[in-house]
Amino acid sequence: MTLEATVFVVVGLLLIIMAASTRLMTRLPLTGAMVYLAVGIVMGPACAHLFAPNLDQQLKMLRGVTETGLMISLFAIGMYLRVPLNQPLWRLPLRLAGPAMLITIALMFVTARWGVGLEAGPALMLAAALAPTDPVLANELRVLEAGDDEPLRFTLSAEGGLNDGAAYPFAIAALWLCGAPTFGSTHAWTFALAVAWGIVGALLIGWLLGTGTVMIATHLRTRHEEALGLEGFFALGLMALSYGAALLVHTYAFIAVFAAGVAVRRQEFKVTGTQVPNDALKSVQRGATDEAAKDPDLAHAYMAESMMAFSVEIERLVELALMLIIGSVISLYWRELLHWSVIWPVLVLLFIARPAGVLISLLGSGLNLHQRLLSGWLGIRGVGAFYYLLYGLEQVKAPLLTPIIPIVLATIVLSVVLHGASATALLHRYFGAGERG
Repeated sequence: MTLEATVFVVVGLLLIIMAASTRLMTRLPLTGAMVYLAVGIVMGPACAHLFAPNLDQQLKMLRGVTETGLMISLFAIGMYLRVPLNQPLWRLPLRLAGPAMLITIALMFVTARWGVGLEAGPALMLAAALAPTDPVLANELRVLEAGDDEPLRFTLSAEGGLNDGAAYPFAIAALWLCGAPTFGSTHAWTFALAVAWGIVGALLIGWLLGTGTVMIATHLRTRHEEALGLEGFFALGLMALSYGAALLVHTYAFIAVFAAGVAVRRQEFKVTGTQVPNDALKSVQRGATDEAAKDPDLAHAYMAESMMAFSVEIERLVELALMLIIGSVISLYWRELLHWSVIWPVLVLLFIARPAGVLISLLGSGLNLHQRLLSGWLGIRGVGAFYYLLYGLEQVKAPLLTPIIPIVLATIVLSVVLHGASATALLHRYFGAGERG
């Protein structure tokens, strides 16, 4: 009982301290993820032993919690991206989620296979886990509000929404190489069909469910004065519905959730137009939210902004919970993380594979060298990598993937620290130079 009470006290103090120091954090080379990770390590087996997760006995639970956190974050990112789909700006994140990811995976596979000496299956699983950037921890890199079309922010935000799903086919291929049965991996042509269906089907499911939910809710509100309030229920319901439906028909559920968020925002954009939704809602008096929800001119903007605000608030709690969990797991493996054989592959990822993939894929994109270099560096790894690690360990059910555990955990530590410490200064310098120019 004392142990449980201590955990509540630590978490409660952490929440209050972080809420009180929001402005201070923006002036320091420090992020919330860095603080949560450090507290998680202290709470773990290496120090206070307040929380000691077991990757053998609690694997399914940990994977489920991580999966839910990613789902919430991907939906929130989709809600932020208020740019018409026919705009060339979308080509930038597609380059990063496509060619850049392929190059990164190829370089990391070579590193793991012939540098570290892993077998083909574990090497590809490691490459797939480390390839996607993280949607949960990239708050500093995200667009400032719905409608923000600054190229660097938009590219990094949308990439975080796309590439967790884009890494899934490579993880499936890795599991097949490890001997685990996977959907569509019996032959090359069935695997190609499964990948095509996984992407296209997920986009269709997310788009149809997101669009349909908004249309039904706004119709009930504006025509019948029903379904008022509880935007959080709509948000969580749409996330779960999109994710579950995508899984049932063997599509890539992360892409479906992201597409659902983009679809909700697209419906708002079609009604509100070029006016920023926050500006459209400025006329709404405090306490008159039901009137805004029933107004045909404001209903879509009110619903989208309310769902996004709820998702972002939940996402912050998810970040705290997941980084505490990851920190406690790191605390369990801290000795293994100190070996040079674990650290050098991480340095290859951060300083060679990711920058090379981004710089090559963004050639001819219209971004200047400064923007391409920042895009190459600011590719934080965290919850997404942890999820794919847990997913692989759960599916293979053997010690075959054990060697990749410390490499993935070391990647999270170094990425959170290096990217977190440098992001604020680099972005301030970038945006400051833009204003002076």
